[in-house]
Parts: sequence; structure tokens; C-alpha cells
Amino acid sequence: MTEKASDPIDSKKVDARPVKSFFVSMLTRDIELEDAILDLLDNCIDGVLRSGEADLTSDKPYKGFWAKITFNEKCFEIQDNCGGIPKSLREYAFRMGRVAGRPHDANGSVGVYGIGMKRAVFKLGENCLIETQADDDAYEVIITPEWVHNENDWYIPFKKTKKTSKPNGTHIYISELYPGVLAKFTEDKESFEAKLLKMIETHYAFIVNKGFSVKLNNTEVKPRAIKLLFDKNPKTEDSLIRPFVFKAKRDDVEIFLAVGFTMPIPSKPEADRDQMEEKKYSSEDAGWTVLCNDRAVLHSDKTEMTGWGEAGVPRYHTQFIAVAGIVEFRSNNAAKLPTTTTKRGVDASSQLYLQVKNKMREGMKLFTDFTNKWKVDLKRLAQFDDLDELSIAQLKKEVEKLELNPTKNTALNGEQYRPFLPKPKKALKNVRRISFKKKVVEIEAVSTYLFNVNDRDPSDVGERCFDEILKETKK
Repeated sequence: MTEKASDPIDSKKVDARPVKSFFVSMLTRDIELEDAILDLLDNCIDGVLRSGEADLTSDKPYKGFWAKITFNEKCFEIQDNCGGIPKSLREYAFRMGRVAGRPHDANGSVGVYGIGMKRAVFKLGENCLIETQADDDAYEVIITPEWVHNENDWYIPFKKTKKTSKPNGTHIYISELYPGVLAKFTEDKESFEAKLLKMIETHYAFIVNKGFSVKLNNTEVKPRAIKLLFDKNPKTEDSLIRPFVFKAKRDDVEIFLAVGFTMPIPSKPEADRDQMEEKKYSSEDAGWTVLCNDRAVLHSDKTEMTGWGEAGVPRYHTQFIAVAGIVEFRSNNAAKLPTTTTKRGVDASSQLYLQVKNKMREGMKLFTDFTNKWKVDLKRLAQFDDLDELSIAQLKKEVEKLELNPTKNTALNGEQYRPFLPKPKKALKNVRRISFKKKVVEIEAVSTYLFNVNDRDPSDVGERCFDEILKETKK
């Protein structure tokens, strides 16, 4: 039998082309729906940076730019006025992966792998229309089920369109939603929308604070950025409440780290639940937030990923509910940022992150130790009165006024500020702490009886009760 010239055995080649449907399936398997949507929002912000119209030295570089996300039982849409996808990127933006020769991303981007938009589209549905308009181009791209299932055709249909008077931007419309996505958008809509809204409020808090506007199903996103307590006018420099701060630059990556208190520590031992609810303490605000080019890749993390429960740092407990930290990585080369492909996590194997994590633990231990030392004292610390709550931008300005000490002979050289936190007086050997719980209504009744008001601090009520009985024993 004569072998054909095209026979792989004769040509000594085997077909190793990727199977498109498998490629698409694997690309979307390990990303959550919420993260896929946030990938599209990342692209909007990258568009602003690419447009050159954002002055990153100003306090509000994103002012005037917006993105609108809507979803229902029929479709998912995201629209923006962020500059569109220019002609120079047209041949690269829709490739799966980062192609050699692609123009450099704008400074401040977090995209590295070139899969975000495609992965999000394939995660949501089978039919997708992408319309975009930039200064130099206007066109639309259509992705259909036929294209996804055609293993031999990797070229996506493209059509030039007329430029309009609308602001330059991109509109992505996805229909024929996958069953799991449709269930999220209908049966589970209320909880899914609430979760997605919260993720945008936290992960994009710093960008929204810088002027960017985001709407989710017509609801305006309100940023939920971490703020730390800072004593601007201390009575003494050796006893004050301020964050621990570390700054460094390594391999084109700027690092800024701050950890401290978001609010006064709970005055009751073991962080009494009733009192914390009364004072609106919440574990949602505790832990570490990690930023990469202004985008939070971790928010309020309280695991070993950010140093809790290792190297002398205790595991997170509600006793540390007032402790929070922010670490910011900033680079014009997104590949050097310690983030994962989803941009919603930290690359735990990153050498840079592991070195920074040592400083995170050092600063965190300062405040967990402080909390442990003071938990025996039922009185609220006077040092927590009249403190300023500073955002990361405000904190950076205050840090410029401080004298930072260089950190030498470490894996990551930089400079840091270590505050002198108040120290409790040593407890007398003949003194013991008394602690017990009672119902709120009963505490209020006793408070009214003793002080003529029903809202005295429970510790004051308990102490007065003891003092009154002590007087009786001495009669």
C-alpha cells in the first residue's frame, strides 16, 4: 500500500494544534464568574491609562471616566467611555495570549497574559458583540457559537463601522448565557448582585476614590477603602497611636506598606460580642488589603497568605478586630507585580512578596502584641481619642513629614517608621480582673439605677456594683 504524502508517519509530524473547545473550556474553568466580570472592568481602567488622558500625578486622575455593568435574564453588558481599543491593538486584543510584537501596555496596567477579555466572554455566554471606538478607529467583532465549535477557524469576524459623536469607548454585549450564569442572573440575582457590588466597592475602592465612576444595574458603586488611625498632634512621641510604615523599591516595583488600627481596640476582654455590635466593630475591616497598581488583589485577608498564624504572629481572632494593613505594589511593568492570572490573588511563590511579607508580619506583630498587653484593662485608652482616620493617600502625605529609618542587612532594603505605642502599667500582684456577662436589658436597668442613664459602659456598671457592695462589707 502506498502511503499518502500527507500521512503524519511519512512527514514525521503529528498534529499538535490546540482543540478550540477544550482550550476555551480550560481557560474558564478556574475563574469565578465575579472575577471574570472584574476582568472586564480592569480593561476599562486600562483603556483610561492607554488614552493618555489620565494625569496620574493628580488626586483624581480618573475623573470623568465611567463604566456601566448591567445583567438580566437575556444578556450581560458592560459599557465605558474609556478610550476604546485603538487600531494599533486590534490585531492583538483578540488573540488568546500575549503575542510577540504587541505594543507595550500603558503605565499602571495589571494585564500580563492577554486572556482577560476573552476568558470573561467565554465564561458568560456563546454569543458576543464587541463594539469599540477610539481616536483612530471604529469597528465591531462578533463571536458566535459556530466560531467556538469550528476547530479549523481561529479568525474572528470583524467589521469596520462609522465613527459617531459618542465618547470613545467599548461596548460588550453577551447573549445566549450559559445555564450556570443565567441561574446567577435570575434565581440568585439578589445575592449575586450584592456580592459583586461589594467586590467592586472593595477591589476598586482606591480607583473610585480617584474619580472613576462605576454603576452596577444602575446602582452607583461607593468605595469602601481602609483607613488607619493616626495621631497628628501627639502629646509625647514615646506614647502615641500611629501605623507601622515601610517603603522600598525593588526591580522597578515601588512598595508602600502600612499597618495599624482602624478604630479603638475593644475595651472588653476577649472582644465581647455584644459590645462590638454596639460599637459597629466588624471583621470585614480587619486584616490585610494588597494592592497592585491601585487594584485590590486581596481584601481584608486574615489567613497565612498575609502572615496570620505564622512566624510568631497569632492566628486571627476577634480580639484583633481593629488591626488592618495595606500593602501597595506599583510598577509600569505588570509582569513584575506579585499577582495571579485572575488578578484577584497574590502569587505566593513570588520572591518579592515573600520578602515584603516579612515586613507585614513585623508590623502586624507590633499591634497584636499591643492588643494582648492591653486586653486586661477594661478602660478605653485615652490615646485613642481625637485621632484622624487617614486613607492611604492621606497617610502617604503624613509619612513624608516623618523621619524614617533605613532597614539594612535585610533581604529587602528600604526605610521604615516604627511608632512608640503606649505601654500599660504593670498590674499589681494583689490585683485580679473580674469578668462576667449579663443581658443588655439588665445592664441598662442597673445603669439607670446607679447613674440615672441607661447607656453607661458595661465595665463602669460592673465596677460601680462591686464598689457599692465593697462599701457594705466595710460597714
